[in-house]
Amino acid sequence: MPLSAPVPRKTSHIRRVSYQGYEREDGLWDMEAELHDSKAHDMPSFRHQGVRLAGDPIHHMWLRVTIDRKLVVHAIEAAMDAHPLQDCPQARPALQGMVGACMARGWRQAIAQHMGGVASCTHLRELLFNMATAAFQTLPAAFDGGDPDTPPRHLGQCTGWDFEGNGVKEYFPQFYGRGEANTQPSTPHNPTGKKSF
Repeated sequence: MPLSAPVPRKTSHIRRVSYQGYEREDGLWDMEAELHDSKAHDMPSFRHQGVRLAGDPIHHMWLRVTIDRKLVVHAIEAAMDAHPLQDCPQARPALQGMVGACMARGWRQAIAQHMGGVASCTHLRELLFNMATAAFQTLPAAFDGGDPDTPPRHLGQCTGWDFEGNGVKEYFPQFYGRGEANTQPSTPHNPTGKKSF
């Protein structure tokens, strides 16, 4: 169902973000993200003298994070096809601090620790924040601790998966009515031996 009809208006800013997950032949998984920002009108360019034309990218960034089945980061890289300031690419090295971090627990804290403030890039941080959700959609088994008495990680995290709601009652009846006391996920295993956050 579409949104309600808006008042008369004109487009100003356009942001496109996409995520894709890939199963690799070596048993690992690649999560990739793309961010593309543009304006619907011509505007001055910060980096180059002159004008950036409507539709030309202000930001066009790519991110690949390689993870295992426990959502532990094994490798990470970024590319910047378009960026507004000369120094923007200097934000990429900070990404390497995310190797060994786990998307299943403490993901946002790890991003803040290694990439917060001027250490990295606002847009790379934004792509990483939501990559964990995309990883969940790609590797649903990774959020299952393997213990049949432990609820899957997504239960109790939204209205649809409320322990008192119809979703849990229909699809996970063994956990229906168990409430918040049973929403804490088990600690993920970290086979890399690297520190998880």
